[in-house]
Amino acid sequence: MAYYLDIPESIASSIRLPATEIEPRLRTELAVALYAQGILPFGKASELAEISRFAFANLIQQRNIARHYSEDELTQDLGYAHGQ
Repeated sequence: MAYYLDIPESIASSIRLPATEIEPRLRTELAVALYAQGILPFGKASELAEISRFAFANLIQQRNIARHYSEDELTQDLGYAHGQ
């Protein structure tokens, strides 16, 4: 399942970024916002932002967003560390 977001032209034309930077920036901002609110787990947020977990960790640290770390995420990280 995929979701597509329709942004009205009046808003899209007001975004003060080069056209090539708009989609990646919106993906990153959405990922950060959803993670900060506890709606999206860390790994999926970094996936949505299309950046590495390390880069995403740096990004949320720069924005003073607390790292949410659940038992499930620990299990996922351990699996990732063991190549699973």
